[in-house]
Order: sequence, then C-alpha cells, then structure tokens
Amino acid sequence: MKILYFDCYAGISGDMTVGALLDLGVPLSFLKEELAHLPIPPADYALSAEETFRRSIRATKFGVQVIKDQPHRHYSDIAGMIEGSALTDEVKLKAGRIFRRLAEAEAKVHGVELSRVHFHEVGALDSIIDIVGTALCLQYLGIEELYASALPLGSGYVETAHGRLPVPAPATAELLRGLPVHAELGAGERVTPTGAAILAALCSGFGAPPPFTVTEVGSGAGDRDFPDTPNILRIMLGEKTASLPGDEIRVMESHIDDMNPEILGFLMERLLAAGALDVAFSPLQMKKNRPGLRITILSSPALQDTLARMLLTETSAIGVRHYPATRMKLHRALEERDTSLGRVQVKVIRDDANLVRIAPEFEECRRIAEAKGMPLQDVYRIIERETWKP
Repeated sequence: MKILYFDCYAGISGDMTVGALLDLGVPLSFLKEELAHLPIPPADYALSAEETFRRSIRATKFGVQVIKDQPHRHYSDIAGMIEGSALTDEVKLKAGRIFRRLAEAEAKVHGVELSRVHFHEVGALDSIIDIVGTALCLQYLGIEELYASALPLGSGYVETAHGRLPVPAPATAELLRGLPVHAELGAGERVTPTGAAILAALCSGFGAPPPFTVTEVGSGAGDRDFPDTPNILRIMLGEKTASLPGDEIRVMESHIDDMNPEILGFLMERLLAAGALDVAFSPLQMKKNRPGLRITILSSPALQDTLARMLLTETSAIGVRHYPATRMKLHRALEERDTSLGRVQVKVIRDDANLVRIAPEFEECRRIAEAKGMPLQDVYRIIERETWKP
C-alpha cells in the first residue's frame, strides 16, 4: 500500500504541499494538462516549479501567477466548479472534501450559512489550484493513505482580507480541532488554512507514522525564510508494511459514588464535543457498599489536560488517573455511495487493502428514515446491501 507521511516540522501550506508532491516526481506538465479540465481558462494563470533553497536546504517552490483578475467565489461556486468539471471522480472527491472542510471552518468563524461562505484568499485562483493540484498529485502517485506529524502553532499576526488576525488564523484554529499541535517554533504563520484543511480532510492519522518503507522524499518550500528552521514541508513516500496501524493515546479514569446521575449524559456530550476519542461508564461497588461508576476517557495526548480538567469541573471527582496506551485499529474512511435511497455517506472499514465491512452512518440513516417514513432498520439493511462491494 502506497502512503505519504507529511513531516510538518516547519508547517504546511497549499503551495508547499504541491511543491513537495512535484518534488516526489509528479510532472508539472501533468498538472497543467489536468487543471485545464477546470472551467478556468489556462490563459488566466501560469504555473511554475523551481529549485530553491531555505537555509541551505534544497526544495521545490511551486508558484501560481494570476494573469487575469478573478472574481471572489462562494463555497457553492467552487463546489459546483469542481463537480461539473471533467476531472476524475477520485480527484473531485478529494478536492471537494478539502474545500468543504475549509467552508465549514469559515462558516463557523463568520457565522454564515455554508453555501454563502465568501472565501477571499482561500477562494482565490491560486488556492483553488493548490487544492485541486494536491488531489491530482495524489492520484498520479497512486496514494492510498496519508499520515502527518504534529503541527506547529506559530504566533504573532497575519494580514488578511478581514484585517489583522492572530496566528493561527481563526479558520486555521478551527481546522486544528482534534489534531496534535506544538509551540516549539517562533513567530510567524506556520500553518495556513489551506494546509490545515488538506490534512484535516485527508489524513488517516497524526503523530508517529505507521511502519513503512521510505522510497522517496519530496521537499516543498514556503514563501518566507524563517530564522529558526528551514521553511520546508517534507513528504515521505513509501510502502506500508502489513501490520495493523496504531497510535498512542491517553486513558483517564475516575471513580464516583456521590453525584447526580442526570449530569452524566451532559458530561459525555461535552467530552465528545471537546475531542475525546471515546467515553464510557462502568458500574462499580465502592467503599461503604455504595454503588458507583468508573468514568473512562480515551484521548489524544494533546487533549489530555483539557479533558481531565473538564471531568474535574463537571463532576464531583477530585482526582483523575491517567496513563499512556497504544492501540491497533482498522482504517476507517467516510465515503459517499449511490443507493436506491439516494446518495448516502457510509463508513468504509479496511484492513490494509482488504475491505472488511461497510457501516452506514446513523445520522444518514435517521435522515432517510424520517424523510421517507421507513423503519430505521430497513434503511440500514438496504444501504448495507447496496453499498457492499468486496
């Protein structure tokens, strides 16, 4: 299985991503030919890929020169542009997924409906090319899974169409929810909204890479030359080994025997909304023969303190046990499939390249059941039968 590992030691942006993928061997001529399938005249822009250096380290700098002024576009315009193009379904799916994550973040930050999100910089021609170009390069390389390291937060301010904003920019911060970050680098915008959206939309895991054999290394240069580290995104191409993927998590536990049980449901909702991987309640017989319960939280290492404080704030607990753990897991991905009930989103679960099962998403099934007046279990059965393709 071909995979990519994004080593984001200096950060990530859209142009850095395309530059690193071109450095891995994707021809610029391929990118130009395929991007011509978009309903944007190729005469409106020019693409370049040049060797450059960041603090004496070689990398490829990808550039987009806008020759003709472009209109500002809403999310609905961009989504329609991609869907109505002659690009392959794989490219449409990946590029569409990235733009949707961007739109969802912008919609939340600005308090507008998804379809009315006005992208400004993100919707500019160079960003459209960065995102669709990334999807095209992944198709060319035959990539099946993406993984990435923790991301540097950066600091300071950035000038945008909305004025001076803090780093990370609001949309970037929203896209970083649930992703591991660190503050080991100095000032400057290290992760752009486009870069964060690419990883949030397409990555199967973050942190340490799964076991794999490195076959090629590509380096993409950013615009700026930071004083603390080469401003380069390094992407490693390789073949994944046969072992199941895994990652490191944190397990937190606390025993409670003196709290109103009505609060527990609210606590679970808050923990999950804050990024907990899982929350469970187990019955216990505690001291003085009191019935009680064990609250168990699974978390990424980055969210351990946040979730532990939430547990201590929302319950009568006065302490939390925590310890590191590793887990092995099957690969899961959300995909859209056509069925007799319409286009639905399902969870596709694989063991490496082998399809294990397809699990319909509950919210999708409930929506269809309510809209069509059908029993929920019938909706499940139809979707499972019609989307299973071993």
